[in-house]
Amino acid sequence: MTARILVAGTGVLADHVCKRLTVENVCEVIRQPEVEAAVPADICLALVLDDAWQPHVHSAAENIYRPAGVPWLRGFVAFGNGIIGPLVRPHGAGCSQCADLRTLMAEADRREMLALRIQFATQGGVERDAWATRTGLLHMANILVAEAVRILCDGEACRMVDHIVCTNLQTLDTTRHFILPNAQCPVCGTLPEDAPEAALIPLHSSPKRDENSFRSTSLADLQEKLTHDYLDYDTGLLNGKVHDLITPFAAVSVNLPLLVGDEGTSGRSDSYPECELIAILEGLERYCGLEPRGKRTGAIFDSYANLQSDAFDPAKVGLHGPAQYARPDFPYQAYDRDTPMDWVWGYSLTEKRPILVPERLAYYSLGGQDGFVYETSNGCALGGNLVEAIFHGILEIVERDAFLITWYAKLPLPSIDLAAHTDPELKWMVERIRVVAGYDMHLYNATMENGIPTVFVIAKNRKSSGLNLLCAAGAHLDPMRAVKGAMQETAGMLLRFDEKLEAERATYLQMLRDSTLVRHMEDHSMLYGLPEAESRLAFLLGGKRPVQTFAQAFKWDASHTDLTDDLEDLLNLFSQLNLDVIVVDQTSPEIARNGLHCVKVLIPGMLPMTFGHHLTRLEGLDRVLRVPMALGYTDRPLTREELNPYPHPFP
Repeated sequence: MTARILVAGTGVLADHVCKRLTVENVCEVIRQPEVEAAVPADICLALVLDDAWQPHVHSAAENIYRPAGVPWLRGFVAFGNGIIGPLVRPHGAGCSQCADLRTLMAEADRREMLALRIQFATQGGVERDAWATRTGLLHMANILVAEAVRILCDGEACRMVDHIVCTNLQTLDTTRHFILPNAQCPVCGTLPEDAPEAALIPLHSSPKRDENSFRSTSLADLQEKLTHDYLDYDTGLLNGKVHDLITPFAAVSVNLPLLVGDEGTSGRSDSYPECELIAILEGLERYCGLEPRGKRTGAIFDSYANLQSDAFDPAKVGLHGPAQYARPDFPYQAYDRDTPMDWVWGYSLTEKRPILVPERLAYYSLGGQDGFVYETSNGCALGGNLVEAIFHGILEIVERDAFLITWYAKLPLPSIDLAAHTDPELKWMVERIRVVAGYDMHLYNATMENGIPTVFVIAKNRKSSGLNLLCAAGAHLDPMRAVKGAMQETAGMLLRFDEKLEAERATYLQMLRDSTLVRHMEDHSMLYGLPEAESRLAFLLGGKRPVQTFAQAFKWDASHTDLTDDLEDLLNLFSQLNLDVIVVDQTSPEIARNGLHCVKVLIPGMLPMTFGHHLTRLEGLDRVLRVPMALGYTDRPLTREELNPYPHPFP
């Protein structure tokens, strides 16, 4: 039986395609002036063609052809570009609306384009794009016919599955772009409902890639998938890429486009190709952590008082203080156990049971002003499996908790003797930062009562200009990884803000005098770039202190060959310290397709990192008062009046 193709459309593009298909004589062509609810019988493929952009037509095609079981392919012109694809199949993820989202988000003026799309969908657009020349439309028709023939002869050979082809109708330059299906798509998305049974996290074996690794998958194994599936200037979930040629080590930034603006994510390593992959992974972690993308939430809206048998007490994560909540301009409301809020299901690895977590704590919204606390990406991590993601999420919490306790309690940490270590890469890193950037590295043992190797790093400027100080931290079971990671973070910011500091020096001097002016993440590091702020770090930089070698400072045994064993060691430790470890699985289908997993780890009681001095969260967290005594720095618990009153210097 001869294959039947339906062509919906009345313009020049539809005319060209119908004529070419007739010449090819590979199918019977049935034509309709528009997408109609009545689909002729035995249609193998529908082509929806237009000389302009009519988004409402594509929405109608989704609603008609998908239920009818008919695959369809679109071709249209928008703002001088001919767009073909993707091939929309009746079942499975990926559709025209996914493609529209990806192309929309890649636009620099995406908010205006969204408004225009809404206008076109309700009022209709132009009948023919100004750049829709006959030559350009003929070029598009040739591509469409070739793809239609491929689909009819061998569907697997179609180049439009999860892809679109874009043609510049001025130059006829033609490119092909991958469309990552949108798991939240109202047309083809199939997210599961949030449920307690779905929150279960069994800890399966996770063999380390090699004896020096704490990962199950190498970056090299992921390289092709990461660049193909996620990074594209025209349609990518991530778009834009910048190589940082200023800082001492390699660094690459990629862009995560959001409706509220662009969010840059960075990768820092020894080589630019590796930095690019790390930046992509960082962008995927950020994407998953912003909002629920792997499950449908919103079913549980109630108070902790009513849910406490299945939920953990939000007050244990650290709240803002009464004076903060009392400010008329404070963006959050004081926590009340009787106030309803949205909850999602997480899993307590300590109690081994599903547990409800406030959605506000399970995700973050770039400082969105609602709820009862300001929550950041603290504890968010991505890995090749859940064990790997949880392991690194825990280490991030440990790192930031130690940094903040050191700062607020003004702990005179022991120095680490960098010169005594023989690791050649470490020596090279220290020397390169000194020679290229002009900074001396000061390293301190910030390991807290948990014994997890943690370092506090200060880069001190040797020059008379530029940032005077820059601080960072690192935590890892392998102390050398903690040190090198902290140095990479520090080096990635050196030299980049020197001009900004000089240009806005008066602003930062005001912040030095008035801490309430420290409102944004960057303010914290820029403030301590002032030489006038150095005295606030005298508890580390000034005076004599014990000096330790690596062997004296760090005692953790990380010789396991399976990462799950390392994770179990951490979980047993936190259990002994009466600290619960709660995990919310943030994995979305977009990353699961490549075996990646993302989590948010919460350890109620440990200090959360916040940015903006007015958003400090210390209420209810007494470990900042107790741990200094447990470590022998004081002979009694501290009082809150003794805590460091100044903004922290975490970058």
